[in-house]
Amino acid sequence: MVQSMSRVAHCTDNGVMEGFWGILKREMYYGKKFESREELEKAIT
Repeated sequence: MVQSMSRVAHCTDNGVMEGFWGILKREMYYGKKFESREELEKAIT
């Protein structure tokens, strides 16, 4: 098994997860205000 790594701050090796986090932040985080981390976690799950 050979580990594949790109340079720091490049998402080319992990495109699927980067896309997932982008969608999650766009739909559940940006433009909203949460009073606590627990409140944010409840909104996501």
